[in-house]
Order: sequence, then structure tokens, then C-alpha cells
Amino acid sequence: MTDDLLNSIDTPAVLVDLDVAQRNIQRFQDYARAHGLAVRPHIKTHKLPAIARMQLEAGACGITCQKVSEAEAMIADCPQITDVLITYNILGASKLTRLRALAQKVRLSVVADSKAVVQGLSGAFADAPAPLAVLVECDTGAHRCGVASPQAAADLAQIIADAPGLTFGGLMTYPPAGGEAGVETFMTAAKHLIEASGLAVPVITSGGTPSMMHAAEAPVTTEYRPGTYVYNDRSLVARGVCGWEDCALSVVATVVSVPAPDRAIIDAGSKALTSDLLGLTGYGHVLGRDDITIDQLSEEHGRLVSAGPIGLAVGDRVRIVPNHACVVTNMVDQILAIGQGRATPETFPVAARGCIR
Repeated sequence: MTDDLLNSIDTPAVLVDLDVAQRNIQRFQDYARAHGLAVRPHIKTHKLPAIARMQLEAGACGITCQKVSEAEAMIADCPQITDVLITYNILGASKLTRLRALAQKVRLSVVADSKAVVQGLSGAFADAPAPLAVLVECDTGAHRCGVASPQAAADLAQIIADAPGLTFGGLMTYPPAGGEAGVETFMTAAKHLIEASGLAVPVITSGGTPSMMHAAEAPVTTEYRPGTYVYNDRSLVARGVCGWEDCALSVVATVVSVPAPDRAIIDAGSKALTSDLLGLTGYGHVLGRDDITIDQLSEEHGRLVSAGPIGLAVGDRVRIVPNHACVVTNMVDQILAIGQGRATPETFPVAARGCIR
């Protein structure tokens, strides 16, 4: 990226290199294809119809969303999306009404980890033209949501199969990084129990970018849901999953003050870079300046410090890879896209920004 182009950007701004994103998409798609896995990327990382199209064109079978509103926003702007999995327990009359409407527009599936959630879904879909596919969410070691045992998964699968308006769609998990062995053990046992009761298990879906290149180590899995892989971020570089050259998203900031030889202040604070640490020290990586630490954020200021002279002047631009790209996406109305032959950055509205219901 040229200095002229960098200096032309009004800051703070989120910049996405689509060439890097395309390379990241293709890398995992090739891995999945080689191991017989379907890919269903999680769009919470980018929330952009344009990137969802890139993922579908590369071979994704559909998309994953976290909330009903996120799915609504994505399909409104991307007619190529015809298959959506929402990996969240959906509760409440308002959400269920919207879910029913969404099911008229795409092939839809959801998850549940309790009878209470299943009953709500059944009440909303009992008289629907077609049943709603519901997957059992399983806790294979992350200890967030999910049933706690293969037997509990089999029991809930039968409850789903018996519920009016629903059909059992399979098993879903979000394991901890490196949790492939746990996925294989849990899902294999659950699959055997469910099949013994006379039900088919059409899909076993797992996810998580940090372990995605080990997904085949749980061969019971039929589908994988990577999210952050499309952009990557500092946390993934720290894990050894990728390099800085694989980070498609960066925050461009301007130095607004140099109050000391070893300290500079930029115009990107917690509202642009996120305060997420994810076990790291500091709030992002300044590209090309390994000596700089972003040690402090307030809402609109970021503090850069160095052990020696910081070598920055007021007006200088820096590019920062954030600790957690997914949060950054949801903090801005638009991103600037470069690459794929663009001579100047193109503005992309973040279509699913703020879609948390």
C-alpha cells in the first residue's frame, strides 16, 4: 500500500484487503475439500454480503449467523445466500415470529440445547408449511452452551423429532481450540445412540478458526464453521495460525500527539480497536513496528510506547492489526476495501452491524 493512498484515508478507518481475504477463504476451502468437509463460514467476523459472496463462490455450502437479525440483514443484501444456520438458542415471541418469516426465504436450520428452546420453536412452527431443522448443540469441552453428554444429545434429538413443526437436523458444537479429540469422542457416541433410536444424523457441524487446519482430526464431523479465518487478527498470529501477511483487516490511525520521545497518541481508541486482550499484552500490533506497544486505550485515544525513541511525528499514519477482528467489524458503519484491482479504496457498508437480536 503506497504512502499516498494511506495518507488519503480519513482516520480512524477499518481497511480490508480483499486479495488477502480471498486467499484466506481459498486456503481453508481447499483443505476442507481435500478432507470431504462442507464449509459453512460464520459471517459474524465480516458482516458483509460482498465477502459472503466470495465465500459462497469459493464453494461454501451456506453461511452461519449468530442472531436472527444478522441473518435477516445478510439475505436482504445477498440473494446468493440460500442456506443459513443460526447457532444460537432462540427464545421469545418476537424472535420466533421473525424466524418463521426467515424460513420462508431460505433453507434454515437452528440449534437448541434444552427442551424449553425446542418447545418455543415448535410453537412457532407447528402449522408451518415445512418443518424447521433443529440441531442439538453439544458441549464438547468449551463449557459455554450445549448438552453435557451424548445421552443428553440423544434424548433431546428425540424430543425434537417428536415436536410438531420440527425435524431433527443433526449435531452442532463449538469446541475449544485443539479440541478435536473431544469432538470425535462425544459426537461419535451421540451419533451411535441417536441412530440406534431410529433417527438419522444428517449433519455434524463443528467450528473455530484456531483449529480449522486440524478439523479432519475429528472425522465424524461433516461440516466446519470458521469465522475469523477470513480476516485473521493478532490473536491468531500469536497462536501461530497465520502471519501478519495473512491479516486482511487493519485499522488505519493518525498520530495526533507526540508528547514525549518514547510516546505517541493516535486517534483510534477502544471504539476502533476494541479493548479485548484475549490473553495478550497490549491492544494491537503496529505493522512494521515490532518495537511499539499499544499499552493503553481510552475511548478515542490510543497510547503507543517504545523502549527507545518512537520515531513518529504528528500527522503520521500507522496500520494496526487488532487483537480481535470480529469486534472491530461491529464497531464501524463501513469498511474501506482495497485489492481485486481497485485503484482507490471502496466503501462497503457493514450490513449486519449492530444485529444483536
